[in-house]
Amino acid sequence: MTETTAAAVPSDHIMAVYGRTPLAFERGEGARLYTTDGDVYLDCMAGIAVNALGHANPKLVQVLKDQAEKLWHTSNIFTIPGQARLAKALSDATFADEVFFTNSGAEAIECAIKTARKYHWAKGHPERIDIIGFDGSFHGRTIAAVNASGNASYLEGFGPPLPGFVSAQFGDMDALRALVGPTTAAILLEPVQGEGGARSWPDADLTAIRKLCDETGTLLIYDEVQCGLGRSGKLFAYEWATDAAPDIMAIAKALGGGFPVGACLATAEAGRGMTVGSHGSTYGGNPLAMAVAEAALAELLKPELMAHVLEIAGYFTQQFSGMKERFPDVLEDIRGKGLLIGLKLKTPNREFMQHARDQHLLIAGGGDNCVRLLPPLNLTMAEASEAVAKLEAACETARAKAKAAA
Repeated sequence: MTETTAAAVPSDHIMAVYGRTPLAFERGEGARLYTTDGDVYLDCMAGIAVNALGHANPKLVQVLKDQAEKLWHTSNIFTIPGQARLAKALSDATFADEVFFTNSGAEAIECAIKTARKYHWAKGHPERIDIIGFDGSFHGRTIAAVNASGNASYLEGFGPPLPGFVSAQFGDMDALRALVGPTTAAILLEPVQGEGGARSWPDADLTAIRKLCDETGTLLIYDEVQCGLGRSGKLFAYEWATDAAPDIMAIAKALGGGFPVGACLATAEAGRGMTVGSHGSTYGGNPLAMAVAEAALAELLKPELMAHVLEIAGYFTQQFSGMKERFPDVLEDIRGKGLLIGLKLKTPNREFMQHARDQHLLIAGGGDNCVRLLPPLNLTMAEASEAVAKLEAACETARAKAKAAA
């Protein structure tokens, strides 16, 4: 089976930073994507955890249309009522007291880092600038975000590493404790790593890290850009742990259900240094983004959606456990939490992704030779069963190819 594409469009003038798959889609509906040739794909990537409510969700489409006919952009020079409403909804649902709106997850991380450093500066400790991150982490592509991330290859060619960023080993609590010192501003982590291979922090470790931060006056920053907003089966993945709430948190992706919007959430204490002029954004929190995000969050807050996530995640876990037993030469491990699922492979993950696409199933890649399933949170049980069947066929192909090469 070969991939079909939409009508060819010259891409000579696009900066060549993406290793693109030769697939182009003209429309989507729910968990389906359609090519111009009429081929249909089951989308278990959801734009990499972005389209959490499916493609062209009718409620979000209607809100977008309504707002588009009223007002798109003014400026943060003026009051934007949608910001106040969405910030209150986020604060009511979380640990946070205040919110800064951005256009992306990377911008939310930038704001989080600045907020942490400015907090210590405001308290008379400007030397506390170090951000401790972890191997395998991914926090975005801006200069500060790649310095905070645990992948040295993202820094190649962009000058020397920036001062103030320290890397720790994922899961090594003793090593982490040794790294926290008088120049530490914050610990930054993803409760469930996405690109790093769907590794989930043990709940007890998150609780211990929170305690360590309290004991040392260090701020705790969570990056829940990918694992947050319902993907774990709770609104945020950190909520599975006891007494592990952060001081600052970056979110994005699912917040707009496909519309670009992000946010940095903080307690009033952590945000004490962020005064007028400390930060800003031209587009962040514009009326169009706020309208869509407000509607998306209202859907994501529904308890029945979280119950559905847990039901579908439980089904996947059961099915993949059986698949691992049937294909021990292909599947090595099952990782993640909720509907952020990682399958660690014994065959090359890029090849496996192609095998899945040959079955008209879309899955994402990941570190540590994993592939990720990040389907819409409202994926039906029938669609989940279809995804399992397609993955089983991909495993059969991977096994046959490995045998032929032996």
